[in-house]
Order: sequence, then structure tokens, then C-alpha cells
Amino acid sequence: MCLAQLHVGGLVAVGTDPTEGYLMTVSHSGRGVYDTENWQRVARDYELAYPVNGKVSGIGPLADVLIPVTEIDYDTSSLAEAKVGESFLLSYSEGDLLVRSTGT
Repeated sequence: MCLAQLHVGGLVAVGTDPTEGYLMTVSHSGRGVYDTENWQRVARDYELAYPVNGKVSGIGPLADVLIPVTEIDYDTSSLAEAKVGESFLLSYSEGDLLVRSTGT
């Protein structure tokens, strides 16, 4: 089931907080945080902050939280059916991030 289609140009990585209440995106133009209840962006930071050891610092409601992230395939600049957290399957290609439910 498709939950959301988000436009995120230059996506580098994506992850959720431990409660899966927020989805964090990391791109070549900064970080964004989306509320997973309504898929509205609730925070944006234009400062570059790439993942280190599979984690990135949170912003907005995730400030002071280290978020585990899944990075895109750098050879293809895409992500295919990546399970993020327990609840989300993500696919990314050409600026479009498709969020689907895992059914759990």
C-alpha cells in the first residue's frame, strides 16, 4: 500500500526515528524530517550533514537523536525496496521517494 510519494532531489540516505513517527531524509542540499502520520515536512536544514557509520544527526523534532539511515546505491543513484524501520519499504529514483507499508 502506497503511503506517500515525496519529492527529494539528490537523496543520499533515509531513515526513521526509533518510534517511526518521523522519516528523515538526507540529500545533497541538507536534511528534512517528515511526520509519518500525515507526510508533511516538519523540519528542514540546508546545512550539509552526510551519514557517518550509517547514522546522521537529527534536526527539528529529532534534534539530539542519531538516526540510523539506509544509503542509496551510489552507482545508480537509486534505492530499491529498502526496508526502513519495521513499517516502511522505500524506493527512490529520479527525485521521487515512494513510501509503502510493509504491512506490519
